[in-house]
Amino acid sequence: MFSDKSKKTDKNAVRYDTLISTKTTVVGDITATGGLHIDGVVRGNLRADPDSDATIRISESGQVTGQISAPNIIINGSVQGDVYASSYLELAGKARIKGDVHYERMEMVLGAQINGQIHHSDASDNAPVKSVNSSLELTDKKPLRAKKVADSTESINPEVISPAASQ
Repeated sequence: MFSDKSKKTDKNAVRYDTLISTKTTVVGDITATGGLHIDGVVRGNLRADPDSDATIRISESGQVTGQISAPNIIINGSVQGDVYASSYLELAGKARIKGDVHYERMEMVLGAQINGQIHHSDASDNAPVKSVNSSLELTDKKPLRAKKVADSTESINPEVISPAASQ
């Protein structure tokens, strides 16, 4: 009568091997080989082997002061330091980053904030890193439209590109 046929296993689901809870503060660097979920505070660098399938996730209550470097990074808390995602970076609605962001693929949700430079690299063809000076906050549901694409290393003033100006 009750079967497990309705339950499907997601092959892309992340298994978090290590949890830093909300009542925990870690001072020092952490090296992860699997999934690392942070609800608490970390004052130090977070690293994972770039050739692994490791994922570092900072929840809404999570706080990191230090550099984060991993293939897959999901942020919904606050980070003060540079972020290096060699494969995938997800910035959820309550993500707050004060530092430079380096990524290959990125998803940024309405409400996420970056105060620093954004650097894109395409690992497939070893293209040069493209950077934008920014202090971004997605606050409106209307898409941004750029009329002209400038040199990829040219600075963009965030006040110039706004939802009101893009109409």
